[in-house]
Amino acid sequence: MKVRSSVFASFILILEVLGVALFLRGFFPVPVKSSLSSKNKLSDLPPEPLTGGSSNTSGAPKPLFKRVVVMLVDALREDFVFGPNGPMFLPYTRHVIERGSSLSFVAKARPPTVTMPRIKALTTGSIPGFIDVVMNLNSPALSEDNLIWQAKTAGKKIIFYGDDTWVRLFPKHFMEHDGTTSFFVSDYTEVDNNVTRHLDSTLKRDDWDILILHYLGLDHIGHISGPHSSLIQPKLLEMDDILKKIHGSLVSKEADGSLPYLLVLCGDHGMSETGSHGGSSEPEINTPLVLISPIFKRKAEMEKPGVVEQVDLTPTLALGLGLPISQNSVGHVIPGVLEESSLREQLRFLHLNGHQLSCLLKDSTPEYQKEAGFEQFRVAEKAHGGWMKLYLEGNTSEVLTNMGKKVLKQYLEALAAMSSALSKQLGKYDMYSMIAGMVFVFQLLLVLLLAMPEALSGSASVDLPVLSSLLSLPFYLLCLFLASVHVLVCTSAESSCYFCSLSWGLVFAAVAFSSAMFCILISLARRRLPDGSQFHGKSSQSSSGGEWMLSELDVLLLAGTVGHTLSLAASSFVEEEHQTWYFLLNTLCLTVFQDVCRKYFREQRDEEEQIILSKKSQTFSHSGSEMCSEKWLALATPPFTLLCCRLLRSLNQTGVQWAHLPDVGHWLNSSEHKVILSLLSAFCLVLIYLLVQRRCSWVSKVALAFGLVGVYSYRAAVGNVLFPWQHSSRTTSKGTVEARFVYVFVLGILFSGTKDLLRSQIITADSKLKSRGLWEIYSGLVLLVSLLFRAHNLPVLCCCLLIQTLMAQFIWKKLHYDAAQTTIMHYWFGQAFFYFQGNSNNIATVDISVGFVGLESYVEAPAVFLTALSTYAGPLLWACHLVCYLSSERDRTYNHQGHKNGTIWSGSTGLFHNGNTQNTRPYLPVETRPWSHQ
Repeated sequence: MKVRSSVFASFILILEVLGVALFLRGFFPVPVKSSLSSKNKLSDLPPEPLTGGSSNTSGAPKPLFKRVVVMLVDALREDFVFGPNGPMFLPYTRHVIERGSSLSFVAKARPPTVTMPRIKALTTGSIPGFIDVVMNLNSPALSEDNLIWQAKTAGKKIIFYGDDTWVRLFPKHFMEHDGTTSFFVSDYTEVDNNVTRHLDSTLKRDDWDILILHYLGLDHIGHISGPHSSLIQPKLLEMDDILKKIHGSLVSKEADGSLPYLLVLCGDHGMSETGSHGGSSEPEINTPLVLISPIFKRKAEMEKPGVVEQVDLTPTLALGLGLPISQNSVGHVIPGVLEESSLREQLRFLHLNGHQLSCLLKDSTPEYQKEAGFEQFRVAEKAHGGWMKLYLEGNTSEVLTNMGKKVLKQYLEALAAMSSALSKQLGKYDMYSMIAGMVFVFQLLLVLLLAMPEALSGSASVDLPVLSSLLSLPFYLLCLFLASVHVLVCTSAESSCYFCSLSWGLVFAAVAFSSAMFCILISLARRRLPDGSQFHGKSSQSSSGGEWMLSELDVLLLAGTVGHTLSLAASSFVEEEHQTWYFLLNTLCLTVFQDVCRKYFREQRDEEEQIILSKKSQTFSHSGSEMCSEKWLALATPPFTLLCCRLLRSLNQTGVQWAHLPDVGHWLNSSEHKVILSLLSAFCLVLIYLLVQRRCSWVSKVALAFGLVGVYSYRAAVGNVLFPWQHSSRTTSKGTVEARFVYVFVLGILFSGTKDLLRSQIITADSKLKSRGLWEIYSGLVLLVSLLFRAHNLPVLCCCLLIQTLMAQFIWKKLHYDAAQTTIMHYWFGQAFFYFQGNSNNIATVDISVGFVGLESYVEAPAVFLTALSTYAGPLLWACHLVCYLSSERDRTYNHQGHKNGTIWSGSTGLFHNGNTQNTRPYLPVETRPWSHQ
C-alpha cells in the first residue's frame, strides 16, 4: 500500500498526539474530590458521639475568633522569617514570634508551587494538580466547596485587596475588593502600594469579619533578581511595618468579654535560589505560617517552629470561625490552636474533622475500610462516645481527664493517617494507560525511522505492507494476546484505569492497531536491514537495492536518539535529562573528530589527487597555506566545541539534585563582580555582531549594530551592567525605552528579511536573495534573544553562534554529511543548549520576568510569547539555523554544480538526483568523497 510522504507524516503526527495524550492521562492523576455535587452545610454536621443515647449537640461548636486577618506575602520563604536574617528582615515579626502570643510553623506547600493552585489549596484544603499551572494564566471561577463560600454563606463580611486571582476565583464573594495584576513582574512597588493604601481606612471600620491581603512585590523581586537581591530586605521591612500596623490596630480594638482576633502571616509558596517557583525544592515548598492571637500562650523565648501541611490551615480556619470544613479538604486541624479550649470542645473539633476526612476517604477509595486511619477514627469515635456518657453524667474524676486525653491522641493519629492516605492518592499513576501510550508512541517512532529513507526518496512515497500484515497469522495471535492482557489487567486492577473505562469497540481498535503496527515494523525491518547488511566507517549512501549502509555516526545518532527516548521512562532521567544530552553531545564531538581525522590523515593521498585534478580544471582557488589552515581549523572544531560545552555546563547549575550549588552565573551576578559582567557582556555582543552580520545586507548590518548597543543600554538601565560613564549613584529603571528601541530594530531586520524572501519567491527566482532573506530573519531572531537573555547568559548565545559557524564551515560542508545526519545533529545541539541556558524540566526554572521586557503593563499575548521564546531559544535558534543552512547549501550546489554535472533538482520532492530515482540523496547530489576511500 503506497502512501504519499506528506500523508504518511500527517498520519504519524496525529497518532503520536493521541499516544502522548493517553500517556499524559495516566501520568497526571485526577485530584481527590468528593462525589457529592453539593457543598457542606451546618445542618449536615454529625452529632457528638454518645454511647447509649443520642446527643443534643449536632451543630458546630462556638467559633474561637471574632475577626481574622490573613496577610499573604507571595513567595515568602521560611528562612526569611525563621532564618538567621529574620531579625534583620522582619524585626517586629520575630519579636512577636519569640516573645508574643503566637504559634509558628513551617507549612509545606505541595507542587506545583504556583500562585493559583496554592490559593485553591488554602481555600479548599485540596491538593491541586499540575493542570492548574496552565489555568494559572486565566483562572476560572472556583465552583468547588471552599472556605470563602462557606464564610459568605454564613453571613461573614469579607474584604480583599491584592492579587486579582482571588477576584477571578471568587467573584461576588467579597463585600469590597481591589485586585492588582500578578503577572507584571517588573513592578514591585505600586503593586503593593495599591494594597496598603486601603489599610488605614479598613482597620478603622467594624463592618467586616475577614480581611485578606495578598502582597505580590516580594515575588516580583524574586523573578527579577533572585532571593539574594539587595531589594529583598527593604521589601521585607515594608511587610514587617504593615504587620505591625495591623497587629497594633487589632490589639487596640480588643474588648473584654468578646471573642479574640486572629492574625495570620503566611506565604503561598517559597522561592528557589534563582528567584522562581513552581517546583518541589525545599526553598520553594517551605513557607512560614505565623498565627498571632491573645488566645495563645505568651512565649518566653524563640522555639523551633513545627511542621504542618499548608492545607491544614483550611480546616483550622473553618473550625475557628465556626464554619463547616470544605468537602474536599485533605488537611487536619492544627492542634496548637485548640489547646486553650475545653477538652469537650477539642474532641468535638477533632470529631468534625475526622468525620469529614472519613467521608472523603469513602468517596475516593473503594477499599476504604482497609485504611488504618479509617479504623483508628472508628475506634476513637467509639471511645469518644463513652467519654461523653461519663461527662454528661457529671463525672469529674481524673480518670475522665486521662481518658479524654487518650481519645484526643487517638483522634490526632487517625486524622494524620487519613490525611496522609488521601494526599498519597495524588501520587498514584495510571500505569496501564501510561504503558499503552508509550507502546503506541514507540511503535510509531520506529515505523517513522524505518520508513524515512523511502519517504525522502525521489518518489516521495512510502510502501507500507498493511494488507500483508493484516492477513498474517502473527497479527491475529497478537490481537488475542493483547486482548487477554487487557482483560487480565482490568479485572485485577485495584484502582480504576482510564483505558479500562473505554468501550470495547475503542479497545479492540487500539489492540488491532498495535498488533498491525508491530507486524508492519517487522516487515519494514526485514526490508531495510536484510541479512548481510554491513556497517561502514563512512557516511551513509543509498545503494541500488534501496539498502542503506550505516556509518559509526549513523549508529550513534540512531542509538542516542532512541536511547534518550527510552530513558524518559525513568523519573530520575527526566529530572536530570541535561546529563543525558551532555553525554550524547560529548560523544558526538568525539565521533565527528574521528571522521575529521579520517578525512585529513588516513586519506591524504586521495586529497592530493583531488588537488591535482582541481588545478587541471582551473577550479582550484586555494593556496597550499589556506588548505593547511582549513585542515587545522577543521581538526580544532570538535575539541573547541567540547571546551565550549564544558564551560557552559559550569555557567548554570540545572536539574534537581545539584541545582542549589553555586555556579558561574551566580558569581557573575553578584554586585562585587558587576565590572567583570559588564566587560563580558560587551565582548559577547561584539562577537555576536561579527558572527551574524556576514550574510546580511548593509541596512540590516546597521540595524543589528544599533540593536546590540540598545541591548547593552537596556541591561545598564535595569542595573545588570555598567556604562563606562555611568555614575555609581544612578538609580535603576525598568529599561522600557531601551527595550522598545531594540524592538524597533528587530522588526526592521525581520521586515528586510521577509521582503527579500518574498521577492525571491514572487518577483525573481534569485537563490542568493532567498538565502540572504532567511539569514536576515535569523539575525533578527538572534537580536531579540540577546535582549531577552540575562546578562550572564550572553556567553551561551555567543557559543551557540560560534559553534554553528565552525560546524557549518568546516564539518558539515567538508565531510559532506547528508540532511538526515545534519538534522539530528542540530536537534542534539538544540536540546543541549536548552539546558545550557539554565532550564530544566522543573517549571521553577522558567524565567517569566522576560515576558515584560519593554512593557509597562501586563499584556497576555506578548508576555506569553516572549517568555516562551526566551525559554526555548536554544532549540529554536538551532532549528532556524538548520533551515537556513540547508537552503543555502541546496542553492549553492544547484548554482555551481547542478548544470555542469547534469544534476537535476526535483522541486516537488526537494531532492537532487542524477536521472535515476533509485540513487537519491536527501538534499545534496552524490558527490565524490575522496576521503571515504576503502
